[in-house]
Amino acid sequence: MAITSRIITKKVGKVTVVNFIDTAIMDTQQIQHISKELENLIDKEGCRYMILDFSSVRFLSSQTLGMMLKLHKKLADRSGWLGLCGLKKELRKIFKLTRLDQIFNFYKTTQEAIDAALTPEI
Repeated sequence: MAITSRIITKKVGKVTVVNFIDTAIMDTQQIQHISKELENLIDKEGCRYMILDFSSVRFLSSQTLGMMLKLHKKLADRSGWLGLCGLKKELRKIFKLTRLDQIFNFYKTTQEAIDAALTPEI
């Protein structure tokens, strides 16, 4: 069985906006596949500014948080930037409890995240 893409990407200027197909990102194989797709955007397509839009996501695992930390570091190592948007209140609580809210950039909407990514200081 062929594994299909778990993300949908769109370029807005220098920013790559990533939407997730799945409503739950919990399965190890699924997370590894998404991680590989996101890393390919950086390594093969030269993406340095990325927004992860969680509008359709209702559930995350701790492994998903680990994947996001790895992605954040990879972008930071390339003088890049990562923004998160569309997180439901319950998911946002996870970031606060784990203190990851101090690491990531959060925005209510995709447009707010795009505007932040396109500011001159980034």
